[in-house]
Amino acid sequence: MTEPLLQVENLTMHYTTRAGELSAVDNVSFSLKKGEALGLVGESGCGKTSVALTVLKLLPENGYIKEGKIIVNGKDIVPYTEQEMRKVRWGEISMVFQAAMNALNPVYRVGDQIIEALEEHQPQMTNKEMKQKVTELFELVGLESALMDRFPHEFSGGMRQRAVIAMALSCGPDMIIADEPTTALDVIVQDSLLKEMREFQDQLGMAMIYISHDVGVIAEVSDRVGVMYAGRLAEMGTAEEIFHDPIHPYTMALMSSFPSTVGEKTDLVLLPGEPPDLLNPPTGCRFHPRCPYATDVCKEEQPEFKEHSPGHLAACWHPRGEQS
Repeated sequence: MTEPLLQVENLTMHYTTRAGELSAVDNVSFSLKKGEALGLVGESGCGKTSVALTVLKLLPENGYIKEGKIIVNGKDIVPYTEQEMRKVRWGEISMVFQAAMNALNPVYRVGDQIIEALEEHQPQMTNKEMKQKVTELFELVGLESALMDRFPHEFSGGMRQRAVIAMALSCGPDMIIADEPTTALDVIVQDSLLKEMREFQDQLGMAMIYISHDVGVIAEVSDRVGVMYAGRLAEMGTAEEIFHDPIHPYTMALMSSFPSTVGEKTDLVLLPGEPPDLLNPPTGCRFHPRCPYATDVCKEEQPEFKEHSPGHLAACWHPRGEQS
């Protein structure tokens, strides 16, 4: 059996704040295989981006990994120093950040910024080879090579996002984490960019983690989907299972809260309430204050994240709303 590129085991990450310890990522486990696309979806503040930043160890000063393992290509990187992590980032895992304009230095030409990454991680390359590499990367993501000599402000939003993707691809990583890669882009550009990302993923055989609150985006690009709620994984399964046979009531509510362009028209279902305060999360299942199926056991005991069918896992006392 092929060893996963990424294995996250019981990962817990906290932020230390003046008000107390904030549990942003709580006992999260998942794996990622070569060439696979994994989507992480959930409401804003559910911990999706915190998982990505923890995997890359790009946490602010008040964030720390409390426990768990992050195994990249067979090596646990949790104990790694910052110097060791510099080799992992870009070389093995790279990231496409949500705000493309903020990821680019406004006073440097876009091509030079990609060359800077190559100089750090591919020092054996000559200047001519680096420029040729940037040309190839621009063409791969649908940009004209002449644009490499322009500044970020001369790019449109979609062009900037493509440039950031080119930068993420520059050092040939095994996997890319794309955090809200189509935010603030119009739907036509979104669709085009998502298709291109899936095409070059297939072409290069790399793994991807897509992070979004947009269920439609995750449905379009993912092989497997993880649904997060209040810092925990509520459910994990194939895209087909998550969208057509959800187990967790939260996933069921998510699927009912966005419109479908096929089939009969149905009323959208509003998910009542708000995500919990992670400084003082609910006991038991964190979704129980908003769950229509909650019973006393849901309020008192945390459900196990377990398999309900091969590869389809959920943490729920009443899967599909069934009462025991």
